[in-house]
Amino acid sequence: MTDQSSKTGKVGRRGLLKSGAAIGAGIGAGLSAAPMAAMAQSTGPIKIGHIDSTTGNFAVLGDSAIKGSKMATMELNAKGGILGRKVDLLVEDDAGLPATGLDKASRLLDQDNVDFFIGTTNSAVSLAVAKFAMDHNRVFVCSGGHVDSLTGSACNWATFRVCSTTWMLTGGDSKTLYDKFGKKWYFLTTDYAFGHSEQADYTKQVTGYGGTIAGGALVPVGTTDFSSYLIQVKAAAPDVLCLLLAGDDQINAMKQITQFGINKTVHVAGALFELEQIAALPEAARYGTWTFEWYWNQPGVPHVAEFVARYKKLYPGLYPSARSWFGYVSVHALALACAKAGSTGAPAVAKALEGLVLPPEIALQPSAPMFRAEDHQLLLGMFPGSVNQHGTYPHMFNVFNYVPGATLALPADQTGCTISYPA
Repeated sequence: MTDQSSKTGKVGRRGLLKSGAAIGAGIGAGLSAAPMAAMAQSTGPIKIGHIDSTTGNFAVLGDSAIKGSKMATMELNAKGGILGRKVDLLVEDDAGLPATGLDKASRLLDQDNVDFFIGTTNSAVSLAVAKFAMDHNRVFVCSGGHVDSLTGSACNWATFRVCSTTWMLTGGDSKTLYDKFGKKWYFLTTDYAFGHSEQADYTKQVTGYGGTIAGGALVPVGTTDFSSYLIQVKAAAPDVLCLLLAGDDQINAMKQITQFGINKTVHVAGALFELEQIAALPEAARYGTWTFEWYWNQPGVPHVAEFVARYKKLYPGLYPSARSWFGYVSVHALALACAKAGSTGAPAVAKALEGLVLPPEIALQPSAPMFRAEDHQLLLGMFPGSVNQHGTYPHMFNVFNYVPGATLALPADQTGCTISYPA
């Protein structure tokens, strides 16, 4: 893969992370010019492989996660790295495909001997990389795949997750949607693990309140024409059209819902909408009630304004999104765990991550999220709210309230997760 960081801001697999002259020189000094074959691993750079989407349906989200992980890496290297060792961030594009994600994970391990894996946006890629990392004795911090099973029935000792479960996402706004907009729901659901998990969770919650499901359709990833699905929505005449799509699919669906005029008679909503997607929509297609997993505008919450200012300086014209925060936390969480363990060994770092509470300058929200020891899920808070249709970037979301993650997550003994470490 060619390193195109000068054009796109991405970091190639072989490229060292660059961040301006001073920090860039510090990261690369003495490592690429004359590598020493006999250099002990404990004195070389710590390598973090970030697997995410820079092309394909999820690229708009993957790019933001990479920006966050790059920012965290720069901060760490400016302060001496991890355990006194420089940190190299090596990025690979999974194109949103599990087979590609596995290929890139294998390449990062075999050719670059990475110490850790982070990333993934597509939940199917997350599940694949999680198993690969465990099988190869590497800790994997999943930044963006939400499927419940990752920290549920498919959990393992080496995998931790920064973003929420789909149960937490749907629980963030399901009761509000039911109470305010109606009992009859219809789903348009992306046809892979993330969407299936969301729909199952919403169905359980809404029917538990007394609601009914009027129907639904599974939509292949990469769909561009939603007209046949929207005709079915009109015929079903639901109170709530629950849109469980992701990436470019969600953007295309919102535009076409507007063209069909469905949003004028049906409340359009869902578990997750993201700053990147709202910004990509024309004003007429911005509406609905959703959940954000992190939001840049948190007046009075310590460190948030400073974080936003640093991000804007690093990436002029951009504000951090939840995806940016996911990437940022993934790298810093590994650094905190390595410091706690005094080691980069996978089992030791995994044990150090269990129960780790994010400090305020990393948590960047009112509560103090913790990686739950029983299932390795970060109990981050949710920011339910509505799209600010007439707002200008980045003022595009009206937050209703903040819901601590510990109040939304399933109890650990109900997730189906059993953690077993290697002997």
